[in-house]
Amino acid sequence: MSGSGFNKREDSFEKKFAHDAELRFKVEARRNKMLAAWFGAKCNMTAEDIAQYTSELVRADLKTPGDMDVQHKIHADLKARGVHATEAEIRAEMEKCFVAAAAELT
Repeated sequence: MSGSGFNKREDSFEKKFAHDAELRFKVEARRNKMLAAWFGAKCNMTAEDIAQYTSELVRADLKTPGDMDVQHKIHADLKARGVHATEAEIRAEMEKCFVAAAAELT
């Protein structure tokens, strides 16, 4: 394969990687919005409070790689409000929201 062909292939892979990373970011942001709505319904929050909580989840999600920071935040925040939910229930809701967000954005 010529050098030019290799460079085109490499550029194509880089573009696909960047596109996939951007799409994942958008799906996770949409998932967090859905999770905030779920959380808000459990806690009887106003639309304004849910919008604020969405921002909190996005910030929490950016702290460390992976979803555990979001899961732990939701669990701690529910507990602080006297609302019971297990880590498994939260994880299941996160997965449900991720699938729904991916379906909306792809």
